[in-house]
Order: sequence, then C-alpha cells, then structure tokens
Amino acid sequence: QVQLVESGGGLVQAGGSLNLSCTASGRAFNSYGDYGMAWFRQAPGKEREFVAVISWRGVDTYYAEFVKGRFTISKANAKNSLYLQMTDLKPEDTALYYCALDLLDRHTTRRLHYAYWGQGTQVTVSS
Repeated sequence: QVQLVESGGGLVQAGGSLNLSCTASGRAFNSYGDYGMAWFRQAPGKEREFVAVISWRGVDTYYAEFVKGRFTISKANAKNSLYLQMTDLKPEDTALYYCALDLLDRHTTRRLHYAYWGQGTQVTVSS
C-alpha cells in the first residue's frame, strides 16, 4: 500500500498565500516505477475537481484554468514529496485539497486514473 499525507492547509485572507505539501510512503512504494502526482480539491456540496498535475520528471505540468498564474505544482522525488504553492488566494479556492498518485504517470486530469489519495488538507480563504 501507499500512504499519502497532505499538510500546510489553513485559514488565510483573500490575496494571501499558502504552501501545501504531500509526502508519499509505504512498504510497496519503492517498488513502483515512474509515477505522476496531482492535486485535486473538493468544496462543500461540489464534486472533487482537478487542480494541477506534474509528471515523474517534474518537467511537464498542467493546471486547471482557474488556478493558472496563481498556483505552482512541484515535486522532489528524492523526498517522495509533492508541493502546491498557492498565491493570490480567493474565497472560491476554499476546499479540501487532496494529493493523488497515478502509477502510470499518464499526466491526466481524470480522478479515476489515480490509484492513491491522501486524506486532504483544508484550505479556507476569507473575504
């Protein structure tokens, strides 16, 4: 099994910044080859939606339109870690943010392609 643990969420005023982290671990984790990772989010009463994805090598990234220019996804393979730098936060960014792992590094926005998920970290942006 693979465990994903997110951290870094909190309460921030509109226009502020937060940095999220996600660390992967587990007995089976090191047996996997290249994998992709992504961030998703889910606001109350809404479906979970794609935020950003990064390839194994960290060269390829892709963002949802509503976060382009404000959020930056990055990773540190040596630390089995994924990051999301969020700036210029808006009240509509309020959600539970999840990191997810795709064992096939498909660089995909589709939830069903991600085999492992963290428990989420709450981001609340006040107006």
